[in-house]
Order: sequence, then structure tokens, then C-alpha cells
Amino acid sequence: MHLLSAMFLLLMLATMPCEALYPSPEEGWQIYSSDQDPDGKCLCTVVAPAQNMCSRDPRSRQLRQLMEKVQNITQSMEVLDLRTYRDLQYVRDTENLMKTVDGKLKIASDNPRTLNPKSFQELKDKMTQLLPLLPVLDQYKADAGMILRLRDEVRNLSLVLMAIQEEMGAYDYEELRQRVLLLETRLHSCMQKLGCGKLTGVSNPITVRASGSRFGSWMTDTMIPSSDNRVWSMDGYLKGRRVLEFRTMSDFKIGLNFVQHLLPHPWAGTGHVVYNGSLYYNKYQSNIIIKYHFRSRSVLVQRSLSGAGYNNTFPYSWGGSSDIDLMADENGLWAVYTTIPNAGNIVISRLDPQSLEVLQTWDTGFPKRSAGEAFMICSTLYVTNSHLAGAKIYFAYYTNTSTYEYTDIPFHNQYSHISMMDYNPRERVLYTWNNGHQVMYNVTLFQVIKTSDD
Repeated sequence: MHLLSAMFLLLMLATMPCEALYPSPEEGWQIYSSDQDPDGKCLCTVVAPAQNMCSRDPRSRQLRQLMEKVQNITQSMEVLDLRTYRDLQYVRDTENLMKTVDGKLKIASDNPRTLNPKSFQELKDKMTQLLPLLPVLDQYKADAGMILRLRDEVRNLSLVLMAIQEEMGAYDYEELRQRVLLLETRLHSCMQKLGCGKLTGVSNPITVRASGSRFGSWMTDTMIPSSDNRVWSMDGYLKGRRVLEFRTMSDFKIGLNFVQHLLPHPWAGTGHVVYNGSLYYNKYQSNIIIKYHFRSRSVLVQRSLSGAGYNNTFPYSWGGSSDIDLMADENGLWAVYTTIPNAGNIVISRLDPQSLEVLQTWDTGFPKRSAGEAFMICSTLYVTNSHLAGAKIYFAYYTNTSTYEYTDIPFHNQYSHISMMDYNPRERVLYTWNNGHQVMYNVTLFQVIKTSDD
């Protein structure tokens, strides 16, 4: 449903007026128009992604109302059952008295002369004892009416449910699944056409799972088609070799349906990334980057990152041998590290994913030991001021222009110790490992796109 709502918002772009604002009530997609081109077409800004528009669906609303009715009927039945049981008990207690009065009335009716003043008074006293039974019988009559009303309610509910069942049955499940997959493919295609943007906000954290030690990393592939939903998890930051591959995000949440990859060389740090079916990671006690291919379970290439510090020479502020941080964004594969000639300042290098050769390098001038974590979005490096509580994104380096600025983008560091923070351009979310919790954040990107069909 998340995908369907996102598609709905994307399709709105072609018809919405300029200077309109469509904020989502939840964290997610928001659409702003921002300008007009020379031809008069609207230039729109999209910020990603929306949640739960299904709650507005008429079928969902009707089902929710049905659930409320069922709950009300259940409560009424419970009250009715208790009251009926109590009244029935009273009738049973007065049953012998009713039999006695009934017998005396028959005798008096058959032979009126036997009804002397004493017998008449006894009969009158017993009738007085039976008077409280009248309101009980009246309540029985009211309860009978309530039962009829409840019966009608149940019949109505049954008819509505049958109508919903018929409507749902009109669609073949496989057809629906194919339609959702098609929409998902179109959505990701549209997202790729959106182009890059500037980070302006981070959503509230979404805790996916609590597992593993205090430090680690987890990720999905940053490049493969959206039909591949595998999730990888790597617990620990030093000398690890065990990579768990889960079939889907749902499997990862419950810790089931996974296979294990045993790496030929141990890793250092948590700055790993999965890119186009391969894991890129820093080899333990070296500045060597390894490309491990999951399908063939083999190392395709390894190369030294010339001059890069390792073994806690230039880590992030949390330590953990986080000297070399590999990451991917919309524009390729990157390495974030530092060297002695750069005096410990963060260096960004764009890498060739096939050969691991350095294509281009930038010196940001920002001291790496002062950074909590960092990630790349649209060729821009974003740096957090801390890995602890109260962290915010406060530095950005733009490789396209070789310029930087200080920012003030807060985010909720829920578990107060982030040891991994990476952006996934395919899903446009941040993945973090936060004190033994695997957490995601949606991001808000300011970007301008045309509403034409080019």
C-alpha cells in the first residue's frame, strides 16, 4: 500500500497547480510546486516518501466501522447475558412460591366457600411477595426486543461482509500481485527520474529490529532491481567474517530464512556497502578494499586505498576501526577516509566499482575524528556532529562544486550510540545501527523536476 500511495502522489504531479502545497500527515512524500518554466509548465519539488493512504480507502473505512459494530454488539450481548442470568435466577427462586399461589387460586376458584378470611390473607401476602416479579418479566420483554434488534444487526453485518467478500473475490490474487509489482517498478523508475536533491530533513526513527551487539552494520543492495529484497547483516566491527543474508525485510525482522556467507578475509569497522550484488568492505588491519561477490561466493578484486589510515588511526569519534567508510549513492561508489598528508581531515574518493581504482578525490578540510558518522547523497557528503544523543547533521561537502557549508538538520538518535549510518539511493532511506538496534530514517530531499513526460 505504501507503493500505491507513492504512485498516487507521483501521478498528481501532472495536474497540480503552481504554488500548491501537499504535505503528508505522516513522515514521507511531500510535494511542493516551486516555479514555472518558459513554456509555462510547472516545475515541482518532490520530497520523499508517504505512508498509509490506505486508511482513507472506503473499503478500509467500512471494515473499520464493521469492527466497531461487532465490538458494540459483543458488549451488548455480554450485558444481556449477565442480566438474563440474574433475572432467570430470581424466577427460579420464586418458582415454588408461584406454584403455591397457583394451587390456592385453583382451589378458591373451584370452591369459593373454602376461601375464609385467614386463607384470603395468606393468599394476599403471597401475591405481595410475587409483585417484584412483574418488573423482572417486563425486563424479559425488553430483552426480547433487544435480541430482535441484535439479530437484525448481525444480519446486516453478514450482508455487508458478503458484499465485501464478493468485491474482493472479483480480483484474482495473482493479478493483484502483478499489478503491485508493476506499480513498484514504475515507482522506482519515476524515483530515478527525479534526479538529485539537497538534504533538508530526516524523519523520526523507524526501529526495524533489535539484534546483535552494540556495533554492526546492515543494508540492502543500493543498485539492484526493486524485486530483490534481500537484507544483509554484519555484527561487530573487528575481525568479523560472518555475513547473514535474509530473503526479505520481513524475514530480517523476525530473524528467519537466511543464508550465511563466510568471508575469506575478516573485516574492520562498519563502513561496508552492498552494491550491485557485491559486498565492498575494508580488510582487517589494512587499507585494502575487498569486493566480494555473493552469488559466486568469491573475491572478485581487492585493492589498497593508497595512503588511507587504518586500524584506528583516523576513525570516527566512536572509534571501532572506522577509518575507511565505503558508501554508495545515486552517482556511484565512494570511500570516505583520511591520510597523514591530509592531516586527519576527511577525504572523499569516487571509486570504479569494477577495478576499485580511485577516479577522483576531494579534501573536505573537516577533521574525521570530530565526526560521529557520515553518508553520501547525490555526490554530497553529510557529516553528523556526534554518534551520541543530541546528534545532528551539521556539515555538508558538495563534490560537484568542491564547496562546503555548515548545516543544522536534527534527527532523533533514539538509542544514543550510532556505529553505522548509510544512505540507500534505491529506497531513499538511511540505514543505521544504533546500540544494537537496526533503525531506518526517511529523508527529505529538495529537488526540482519537470511535470512533462520527458
